Amino acid sequence: QVQLVESGGGLVQAGGSLRLSCAASGGTFSSYFMGWFRQAPGKEREFVAVIDRSAISTIYADSVKGRFTISRDNVKATMSLQMNSLKPEDTAVYYCAVGSFILATTPRAYPYWGQGTQVTVSL
Repeated sequence: QVQLVESGGGLVQAGGSLRLSCAASGGTFSSYFMGWFRQAPGKEREFVAVIDRSAISTIYADSVKGRFTISRDNVKATMSLQMNSLKPEDTAVYYCAVGSFILATTPRAYPYWGQGTQVTVSL
C-alpha cells in the first residue's frame, strides 16, 4: 500500500511562486509514474502534470505549461511541483498520485492519492 503526503500549499499573490512536495512510502517508488492533479470548488479533478519513472519524460496541462515544473527524486522517494507565475485560476486543492500506466493524464489511472494541499492565489 502506497502512502502519499503532500505539503507546501498556501496563500500567494498572483505572479508569485509556490513549491509543492509529495513524499511517498510503502511501495517501490521508482516503479511508478507520478502525477499532480488539482480540484477547484465545484469542478472536477483535473490533470496538471505527470512524470515518468526515470524523470526523463513529462507532460503538462496546457494551462500550466511554461509556468509549472514537475520533478522527482527516486532516492528520497519524493516528487515536487514548482509553480511560478501563479494566477487566481490556479486556486485549488492539489493532489499527488501514483500509478502504473504510462504518463496517464486521467485520474482513473491512478490508484493511490495523497490527501491534498490547498493552494490559494489572490489578486
